[in-house]
Amino acid sequence: MTTSTPTRDTVSPGIAVLATGVAAAYLVNQAFPAVSALTAAVVLGIVAGNLPILPDAARPGLRRATRSLLRCGVVLLGLQLAVPELLGLGAGTIAAIVLTVAVGFLGTLGLGRLLRLPRGLTVLVATGFSICGASAIAAMEGVVRRKDSEVATAVALVTLYGSLAIFAVPLAGSWLGLDDLLVGRWAGLAVHEVAQVVAAAAPAGAAAVAVAAVVKLGRVVLLAPIVTGMSLRERRAHDGPEGARPPLVPLFVLGFLAAAAVRTTGLLPDAALGLARTVTTVLLAGALFGLGSSVRLRALLATGPRALLLGLLSTLLVGCTALGALLLLG
Repeated sequence: MTTSTPTRDTVSPGIAVLATGVAAAYLVNQAFPAVSALTAAVVLGIVAGNLPILPDAARPGLRRATRSLLRCGVVLLGLQLAVPELLGLGAGTIAAIVLTVAVGFLGTLGLGRLLRLPRGLTVLVATGFSICGASAIAAMEGVVRRKDSEVATAVALVTLYGSLAIFAVPLAGSWLGLDDLLVGRWAGLAVHEVAQVVAAAAPAGAAAVAVAAVVKLGRVVLLAPIVTGMSLRERRAHDGPEGARPPLVPLFVLGFLAAAAVRTTGLLPDAALGLARTVTTVLLAGALFGLGSSVRLRALLATGPRALLLGLLSTLLVGCTALGALLLLG
């Protein structure tokens, strides 16, 4: 029995479709700045995957490229982390970050079990909602047993509820009488994607946006230990041969930590960091387009009500825990 190796002819059509999807996502972002390129990429991928416009010849290359782009995007995400900025938040806010991520992650796992949702989907939702949205899902999907459709569903959920939080956080902050900086910290701790955090904090002013971004990156720091912990758990639970187990520490997690260490040295100029942010967004947009193209709406509708409920409950859990932790500790 022989196995076929992907050639340029089988991969190129998928790369071309993916590049077109990323370009279209950026055009949507330019026309509607409130819609991030990542959100647009997911939606466009779902549309392309469910309409008769995606050629079958493109699917193998699209699947192959998606995973590579996810890994590279997560590694470069580490360049956004500067330890001195995080330490400047203070012990109380750092404790609130750790508490919120822990309660959000473990609580969502429990909610998923109660709702009898697949374990893979539940772990991905817990990771994305408690840490950093689609980027965290991209990191976790490589170490947990899951279906491609579950990855796409988790990304769709984090996009939906993160978008709703853009409007909910400033409205709730005004109703509760929170000051601008507290609204910013709450947005950074409760909203999922970085772009969504910025949009949610923007009504409170530039200072709120700045603190929201740093708090958000504090959550991103916890991506590495949580993904590594889940990888260790999967290894213990896996009853297959050694080679089929997840790695002890995923290589891309080590790359993420190495990138964060490079950023912390302060040696990279602002121009290089700006370029890295752009490249990270392009890579993740391409990956999310590919994930979106794997969504089958009929299958999504089959688990839709329970999955939507999990997303809602997880959003409320993270948001309420974040605000309570900030009021008590931050």
